[in-house]
Amino acid sequence: MAIKLHGILRSPPALRAMAALFEKDLDFEFVPVDFATREQKTPQFLALNPFGQVPVFEDGDFKLFESRAITKYVAEAYADKGTDLVLKDPKISAIQTMWMEVEAQKFDPTSSKLGWELYFKQMFGLTTDEAVVADLEKKLEDVLDVYEQRLTESKYLGGDSFTLADLHHLPYLHILIGTKVKSLFDARPHVNAWASDILSRPTWVKVVSMSPK
Repeated sequence: MAIKLHGILRSPPALRAMAALFEKDLDFEFVPVDFATREQKTPQFLALNPFGQVPVFEDGDFKLFESRAITKYVAEAYADKGTDLVLKDPKISAIQTMWMEVEAQKFDPTSSKLGWELYFKQMFGLTTDEAVVADLEKKLEDVLDVYEQRLTESKYLGGDSFTLADLHHLPYLHILIGTKVKSLFDARPHVNAWASDILSRPTWVKVVSMSPK
């Protein structure tokens, strides 16, 4: 059965799902969604995702939307392939899940807004709101202080190996490292080492090479 990933190559959630597919060494078809013509709002696409957003994932007749649900399914359904992205010991697995929740609830809300202000607004010719950025920088610092402490205890957020807890950070981490808030990562040696490590993974480098410059 053919695996398909519907999305756009500038979408952080789509790139998150793609990174998981590459980590699991899976063959898949990337199906571009034409936002210029609002393809994501057509009845055909809404049948795949009623919210009209990307990514959408198909594995034969099995369909999913929401990037973190996709990565979890790929990691578990194809556990015997590629990188082991989920941990099996119940206690260690719970720690991994905890940091996945931290990414979704603490890191992503701030980093996605910073990404909008510092990256996407420039792309669309809009003006960055520096007051908003200053407030978000403080929130990101608070999160990164927690990460710095955690990463003194283990190489990766979920433990001693790279897992979904780390992978989920990649899209916005990549964006932010290319902006002025890179200094917030540089100022925290364990966070900086962790970010450099996961951003240099061959699978993520492959994702970036496919994305528009």
